[in-house]
Amino acid sequence: MNAKPESDYDVIVAGGGAGGIGAALGAARAGARVLLVEKYGFLGGAATSSNVLAYCGFFQQGPEPIKAVGGVADLVLDELRALGLSCDPFRSPTTQNWIILLEPEAVKLALDRVIAAHGVDLLLHTRVAAVSRTADRLHAVTLAGMDGRRRVAAEAFVDATGDANLALIAGLACRTGDKRGHLQAVTGPIRVGGRDKSVPIDRTAIVEAFAAYNKTGAHPTARPDGGIFTEVPVTGDMWWMMYDHQLVDLTSESFTRAEQAARAAAHDYVRVLRESVPGFENAYLLQTGPQIGIRESRHPPARYELTGEDLLTGRRRPDGVARAAWPIETHSTPGRPVYKSIGGDGFADIPLDCLRARGVDNLFYAGRTIGADPDAYASIRVMGTAFATGEASGIAAAKSEA
Repeated sequence: MNAKPESDYDVIVAGGGAGGIGAALGAARAGARVLLVEKYGFLGGAATSSNVLAYCGFFQQGPEPIKAVGGVADLVLDELRALGLSCDPFRSPTTQNWIILLEPEAVKLALDRVIAAHGVDLLLHTRVAAVSRTADRLHAVTLAGMDGRRRVAAEAFVDATGDANLALIAGLACRTGDKRGHLQAVTGPIRVGGRDKSVPIDRTAIVEAFAAYNKTGAHPTARPDGGIFTEVPVTGDMWWMMYDHQLVDLTSESFTRAEQAARAAAHDYVRVLRESVPGFENAYLLQTGPQIGIRESRHPPARYELTGEDLLTGRRRPDGVARAAWPIETHSTPGRPVYKSIGGDGFADIPLDCLRARGVDNLFYAGRTIGADPDAYASIRVMGTAFATGEASGIAAAKSEA
């Protein structure tokens, strides 16, 4: 009988956002040989690619921050603290939720360091282009990078792409958006420089300025309340979430229009600040993107879908491997988020079967790709929870062939 050929890796993780980082670290700490693949030239997911400069989901709602996520996520926070970020819980004055404020350049370097410290092999500028599959198992992926294509074999795989790209290429039937095909709105957070920091940001002045702009402006905002804003750590720049856009589908044409509109709106919005809001007389657009913030795309089939009822009742489970503590935050209508609090003790357990692909035994999910119905998805998609589901999927993947 021929011996089974040795794989190149025990676990291959596709996607270097919070879920992918969690999975890579979880698998490596469980003793696996791990390869992490990321399409951009840096890690971090939405925190570094979409200007979403806050880790949400680390803490429960309430008057005091109660920690819901630890594990390998704490390794990342320790690296960020070493780079000068406090990582203290910050209560958003707009939503009253507890978050951790970020500086994207620190996040990039911290993730490089923590991945290297745990012996994870990393390929940036690399995508999964094809999959080798027989029946209920994946055997290898074809990676497309700057040096062409290569085939890499592994014992287990984690889809942490956010858009279920690995599952899609593997031939799994994915759901788009909610059960009616409706997608949560994308967003375009920006950074604004040049503000006079001695002048408090005047929300009333912003609201009044955009009430006037919306009458004739080319890119009316869907947020009449002035949006969500705060100061970026270290630099003190203004971080501002004021733009939301409804996508009708996942075509490249739709994303192209959304990206272009978000850029044009960003310039308009900063001009309005400069002309109408005290303290912004010398303001300028410091940064968009590099891409819009995608809240939802494809959902691959999992062995169990976490439900809104699971969260609203704070359901505890003996097979729980992670906690969901962020409120159900639905962006079905651009600029009009709807929040529903987690019930029970303020968190719900996420079972392992949410992280396991239906129909493929050695494919696991992390972050936005885990099994969840539309309501539950509106909670589990945030980065703090993604670290937790990523770590659990990485451990499960490492142990699946042990």
